Amino acid sequence: MDQISVFIYGTLLPGQSNHHVVSPYLKASSREGWIEARLVDCGDYPAAVRDDIASMRNSIIRGQWIVVDREGLAAMDILEAFSGIEESNDYERAWLCDSKDAAAAGWAYVWGVAHGYPAIEQDYWPDYYASKQKEAE
Repeated sequence: MDQISVFIYGTLLPGQSNHHVVSPYLKASSREGWIEARLVDCGDYPAAVRDDIASMRNSIIRGQWIVVDREGLAAMDILEAFSGIEESNDYERAWLCDSKDAAAAGWAYVWGVAHGYPAIEQDYWPDYYASKQKEAE
């Protein structure tokens, strides 16, 4: 059985709206992680952007490393509109190393540009989204 490491940081996290997409495929316990990127607010979900701004600011976002099988990765590819390398994709799937733990690495769904979406100054989507929901009440 394949075990594929993936960094999740938004709606796929436990307690978030799309966790059900990945939960049936989890093969090991998750662990906290960090990648070099910045978050942007796309409404009900974030995007991790790896661009010049993120690089200049040394931006790091927090999430979780999970382990899934090929079916789990395929389910995430569908959610993230990833059709394959050299295809027209919404998110790109990039192989990244953890910013704080050199032994951790895996796939992450990221953008190369912010597509005009506003920056999130926090490093963790659930905290930001919860405060955004409170403000909307």
